[in-house]
Amino acid sequence: MSLTRQAHPCNRQGRRILPPRYAHSLMATDRWTLEKEYRERVDREVLVGPELVRGPHRVALAYPSPYRAGMSSLGYQWILRQLRDAGIAAERVFLPDDPDAWKQARLRAFSLETGADLSSFPVIAVSLAYELELAGLVRLLEDCGIPALRRERGPMDPAVVIGGPLTFSNPLPAASFADVMLLGEADETTVPALQAFFDRHDREGWLDAVAALPGGYVPERMGARLPPVAKATDALLPARSMILTPDTELSNMFLLEGERGCHRQCTFCVMRRTTNGGMRLVSPERILELVPDEAPKVGLVGAAISDHPKLPDLLETLVAAGKGVGVSSLRADRVARKPRIAQLLRASGARTLTVASDAASQRLRRTISKGTTEAHLLTCAEQAGDLGFDVLKVYMMVGVPDETDEDLEELIAFTRQLAAKSRVALGISTFVAKRMTPMDGSGFAGIKPVEKRLKTITRGLQGKAQVRATSVRWAWVEYVLAQGGPLAGEAVMHAVRDGGSFADYKRAFKRLPPEDHRPWASLEEALAG
Repeated sequence: MSLTRQAHPCNRQGRRILPPRYAHSLMATDRWTLEKEYRERVDREVLVGPELVRGPHRVALAYPSPYRAGMSSLGYQWILRQLRDAGIAAERVFLPDDPDAWKQARLRAFSLETGADLSSFPVIAVSLAYELELAGLVRLLEDCGIPALRRERGPMDPAVVIGGPLTFSNPLPAASFADVMLLGEADETTVPALQAFFDRHDREGWLDAVAALPGGYVPERMGARLPPVAKATDALLPARSMILTPDTELSNMFLLEGERGCHRQCTFCVMRRTTNGGMRLVSPERILELVPDEAPKVGLVGAAISDHPKLPDLLETLVAAGKGVGVSSLRADRVARKPRIAQLLRASGARTLTVASDAASQRLRRTISKGTTEAHLLTCAEQAGDLGFDVLKVYMMVGVPDETDEDLEELIAFTRQLAAKSRVALGISTFVAKRMTPMDGSGFAGIKPVEKRLKTITRGLQGKAQVRATSVRWAWVEYVLAQGGPLAGEAVMHAVRDGGSFADYKRAFKRLPPEDHRPWASLEEALAG
């Protein structure tokens, strides 16, 4: 059997699959509305990269979250650009905004470029950003009639290739869904892996070719033996957008890397110094020559972009050219020491100054090797207030190992000091231990204890600062997957099939055998802390 076959236009029962515009539905009006929304999104896009060239090598580049999230992903857009540059007909497919509404309307995920059903592609390349997107992957495949599990797919089903940021930490929960995975930086491996799919005439030959690539992981052959993550050469940098769209949080913003990697050693972070050799800089000249004239805003991306020694000069040039500017991952110590960064961001139209403290107290920041101090954060608050930013947003974690009531008291008192200088919003997430970090294997603080701590913080601040916390329950789900193996990923599939509520996840995880890297003594202990 040739791997380059076109997907058969029948479902697994042999019934012909009609394109969405022809299939009969009692909810045709709703169906028309849903399709119309997507057509209008495409009409609002501005292409700043290669167009789709139709040909026999068709690939669905799928993102298991809705359009708004997928089109905000620089990595996703970068791989799309590379595939098209290589002559591969890569088409975008996203998880519907409301999968239940699409399912009720008998509408399935389709290509934004041609309207082709996801199941009609011979191969699907998936970008996974983090653990909770596994649920989106299951829904995306199964709602289109494609078995989620590799072992249940037949020769007429599409092959599934998985890559993305998740592969830097723990790819095992996704392994049961993938024919192959590309671990690490896939800049130089995605095109060869997909080209091999079309060039080889048998599946085993394709798996051989992928296994020989840097970071090439074939789950059915390798089990839990993971190859080292791939590292792209600097010659390919920087990654950059190829489509501008108003329909994302980063509206009409052209994204490109100012640097890749990180030279710092924060013990909780997957992108710390030991991952792929630290920080790699892109020159300001190279960055500026790649910014298209039609881009009204530029987003500089990188795990440690504020550590770029030429960042203030680069910002100044962009602001002088009339561009709006956004910068990811601002470090409070750099903003404090280089006030031009905040000044130029404000001049570009930015309304929020965003930094991170990452832990509740100075003691805990030292424990996790975070170099930010109270003095740095106070200086950032002063800059936010003096420059007229609407708010200083401070990201941090609760539930860090060895966290005490005294640490929370320090957080409350210090946040009040910040609020005296600027309006403050705390963006609080629950600590989740990740594989491939020094904190791998650390326990989860417990749902009830963390929820209690969040209430303590909110009461203690008495409205002096906003508290915006992510769900502790879903952080626990993320933790189980971050520490788990293939069966943890399959538990996600069962939970999604049962409805996808938190209770469904609890039941699915409770059935996991201890040998699947189960990171708790009992479910009750994990929930209660």
